[in-house]
Amino acid sequence: MDKIRVLIAKPGLDGHDRGALVIAQALRDQGMEVIYTGLRQSPEQIVASAIQEDVDCIGLSCLSGAHNELFPEVVRLLKEQGADDILVIGGGVIPAEDIPYLESQGIAKVFTPGASTKDIADYIRLALKEKKRKLLVDPPKKIAHIGIAVKSIEDSLPFYQQQLGLALEGIETVESEQVRVAFLKVGETRIELLESLSPDGPIATFIKHRGEGIHHLALEVDDIEARLKQLKENGVRLIHEQPKEGAHGAQIAFLHPKATGGVLLELWQYDQQTEEAWA
Repeated sequence: MDKIRVLIAKPGLDGHDRGALVIAQALRDQGMEVIYTGLRQSPEQIVASAIQEDVDCIGLSCLSGAHNELFPEVVRLLKEQGADDILVIGGGVIPAEDIPYLESQGIAKVFTPGASTKDIADYIRLALKEKKRKLLVDPPKKIAHIGIAVKSIEDSLPFYQQQLGLALEGIETVESEQVRVAFLKVGETRIELLESLSPDGPIATFIKHRGEGIHHLALEVDDIEARLKQLKENGVRLIHEQPKEGAHGAQIAFLHPKATGGVLLELWQYDQQTEEAWA
């Protein structure tokens, strides 16, 4: 993670900033880049400074008793400016009964007098790490398909078509994976039958060791490149670090089974135009 940038701000009219200065120095000592706004800043000034300085976190300090008005206003303005990915924490003389309200208004954490500066720095690091993780981890949209390894598509299709009544959407060759594939739609997902193009291809090897059966699950995602980047940063073992072209022109990438509890997972992304072409 790049060096954390923190804006320490004094909203409102109180003229005491000793505590804010102590926090600013402590965060610098912890290796963070700290910008201090000075006294008597309006929420508008604070938000403008935060965006201009491209900070990761705003630390608000207030001793005047106006925290219930000033702190939420900073959060509101950040949202209005599309900068609500900035973490906001608060501190000062904050009555315990006000903390739940402030947290409900988007203040991530409120530190009262006596809080350790190391605890504040540790909290910022962990909260930013978690925030970044959450920003990138929207759940997959659905199971795009279930891949089933078969020795012969022609020999397998009668069961799915005649016994289950599934409609064949098409058969195509995917040279990059050394397979022929057949798709059959089931509700919002599909079954993908995979037949190897060569006796030593991945599907042939799979069948040789495990027999015919479920080979992988494909999860539909929106931004496969961003997701692969995030998984790599989180230390997840990948088979493909960059997406490649799969069936129907979809962008695909596989995660290593050792990272998924033994399940071969495929990330699958295709646009609406491609989806309509299937229909």
